[in-house]
Amino acid sequence: MKQSMPRAGALRAILGATLLAACIGAAAAQEFPVRAVRIIVPFPAGGTADIVPRVVGDLLSRKWGQPVIIENRTGAGGNIGAEAAFKAEPDGYTLLSAPPPPLVINQNLYPKLNFDPMQFAPIVVMVRVPNSLVVTPKFPARGVAELIAQARANPGKVTSATQGNGTTSHLTSEMFQMMAGVKVQHVPYRGSAPALADLVAGNVDIMFDNLGVSLALVKGGQLRLLAVATPARMSALPDVPTIAETLPGFESAAWYAVVAPPKTPPQIVNKINADINEGLRRPEMLPHLAEWSGEAIGGTPQATAAYMREEVERWNKVIKAAGVKLE
Repeated sequence: MKQSMPRAGALRAILGATLLAACIGAAAAQEFPVRAVRIIVPFPAGGTADIVPRVVGDLLSRKWGQPVIIENRTGAGGNIGAEAAFKAEPDGYTLLSAPPPPLVINQNLYPKLNFDPMQFAPIVVMVRVPNSLVVTPKFPARGVAELIAQARANPGKVTSATQGNGTTSHLTSEMFQMMAGVKVQHVPYRGSAPALADLVAGNVDIMFDNLGVSLALVKGGQLRLLAVATPARMSALPDVPTIAETLPGFESAAWYAVVAPPKTPPQIVNKINADINEGLRRPEMLPHLAEWSGEAIGGTPQATAAYMREEVERWNKVIKAAGVKLE
């Protein structure tokens, strides 16, 4: 009996310390943020990967009464910016906003990463935007079947711009080649903006890109939209065929998530999650979503983590099936 007393005291001390830590964490979350929050975007300004967090960051800044600063740290398929966020202090004041590559693709594509994407604290997937097939206006093919025929007649001659190695545009291009039985020449860029600029200029022939930025160029007559990568035709673009009409089962979309450095307190993660979800529901988001042809996703950190695990498996299957290699 005497020996159990110290154990009971120790147990009470541990429980007390745990309760105190939880109370401190909850108080910190209530006060968060008390200074500027930095969101690292690992791709260049001008693309959807940059525009989405800027719009959401502006909503957060107004709610929080604190600046939300977007910092573009590009290179290595998003790995440079992701590594910087991974190694930041886990206090909620540095976040990463990224499309799939550094979160669910690169670990199966690069031989070594200086960070573990699965150790990030998932917060939320903000928006999902369908991918599409766009071409320079002078490109002769007027549809997917014509493009396939041209690529088969001229193996490796059609040039395909992508956002960079391992991006969804790259893997979508690889999936297209695999399913269509063709070979095109991969021309990687560092993000959507420079790739689209060269596509508009006619320096490359085609690109699989999300509709977030490219649709405006289509409407302005600077690009032609051959098809979308949705399972069925989009209600907003009823006259645009799907790639799946020619290649059954073809589907691809880009999404944009926010994660925090490993070991960020769950109270902080939940606070940011709740505030982003609130922002995604605001009426002022609707025109942006329409402009991007996107849908707001939202949901809990747990649902976000599960979705990312599914995406790791999905894109890994594409990498293996298409035999994708870094160039």
